[in-house]
Amino acid sequence: MKNQHTIAIGLMTFAMFLGAGNIIFPPFLGLEAGTMYLPAMLGFLVTAVGLPALTLVVFGRLSDSAQLTKALPQPLAIAFWVLLFTAVGPAFAMPRAVTVAYEMGIKPFVEGDHLLVFSIIFVTATLLLAFQRGKLVDYIGKIMTPILVIMLALLAIAAFIQPLGPLSVPTLDYQQRAVTSGLIQGYMTMDAIAAVGFGWIIIKAIRDRGCESNKDIFNATLKVTLVYALLMSACYLAMAYVGATSASIADGATNGGELLTRYVAAVFGPFGQYLLAGIIIMACLTTTVGLTDACAEYYQQTFRSPFNLTATIVVVLTGIIANFGLDQILKVSLPAILILCPVAITLVLTAMILPTTKRYSAPYVIIVLISLVLGSLDALHILELLPESLTAILSQYLPLFDAHGSWFIPVFAAIMISKALNRESEL
Repeated sequence: MKNQHTIAIGLMTFAMFLGAGNIIFPPFLGLEAGTMYLPAMLGFLVTAVGLPALTLVVFGRLSDSAQLTKALPQPLAIAFWVLLFTAVGPAFAMPRAVTVAYEMGIKPFVEGDHLLVFSIIFVTATLLLAFQRGKLVDYIGKIMTPILVIMLALLAIAAFIQPLGPLSVPTLDYQQRAVTSGLIQGYMTMDAIAAVGFGWIIIKAIRDRGCESNKDIFNATLKVTLVYALLMSACYLAMAYVGATSASIADGATNGGELLTRYVAAVFGPFGQYLLAGIIIMACLTTTVGLTDACAEYYQQTFRSPFNLTATIVVVLTGIIANFGLDQILKVSLPAILILCPVAITLVLTAMILPTTKRYSAPYVIIVLISLVLGSLDALHILELLPESLTAILSQYLPLFDAHGSWFIPVFAAIMISKALNRESEL
């Protein structure tokens, strides 16, 4: 694959991952980390960028997104994909992108409630871009992403050349365990689950550029992933540095969005709000286009559903939920996301070590069930729905429970035991 195609697909990948949350979350982390900014970001990047990058590399090695669940019984595999694309599509990520784009990109400049009008325009733009299947790399990778990168670069350059102040004093968590806190916060971006969804688009884009053999697809995926990882890491580092040097304007700020809004106003004046609005709207749009395309691609390949019909249903549901039921649907979809993320990462880790064939159906099912049960405990813990007495017991006896990763060690142990048993059966 030509280098220009690699860069374009890498830029498209970066833009699809770069939602509003990826921009507004790091400044608050940087503010809390302060002088411990570098070790905190080291941990953050391992999970926030490393896990999605690992997922994409595994997809490249498999050369076919559907291979990830091939070893599972078909009903279980279909249930996983349908739940995943529902959660990262019209039930959670996409409506949230619409509302965040409106709240930060439009609402500060208008009076009254114009969410309905904005959402109609936004989802229509999403649909029109998603319809351009063969040109998605051209529109997002070659046009929209360079514009987005330039706007982000303005923020980053200003932060490093003219910071608002010295690095802030870290909070207690970052004073005592900066790397660990960064690891936890990076995992909580949940971008690993998005990577599983975006894998369908990225592998297809690579195939469409002439890569046919497994080796060529894998090599191209490695290069694309490198472009994504470098750009996303640079974005996270810059946005976190903005927060780490903005203690002078942070009094009373409760989230990264507030902090970033104050920062652009202090550094760029009235122009800053327009710059931030452009960044947020562009980031949300590239994400919703990518998610729409991923959902429609899966349903077309699996159920022969017409691509345009599926894409239309996805964006219509997104617009409806964004206007009339986002708070209610979040109560159901957020726990689903928190549970599905460990399952998705488990499938990726298992596919790295065990063959994705029906012969391994039983080990795959057992490993997935372990991640499902323990991932559910972690989700209940995050949502503060566990009794305090049970939380205290699990915190004491279940490794990584306080880091929301109690599933990891049992899952990894089950994978290695399955691999060892397979070796013995082959001898």
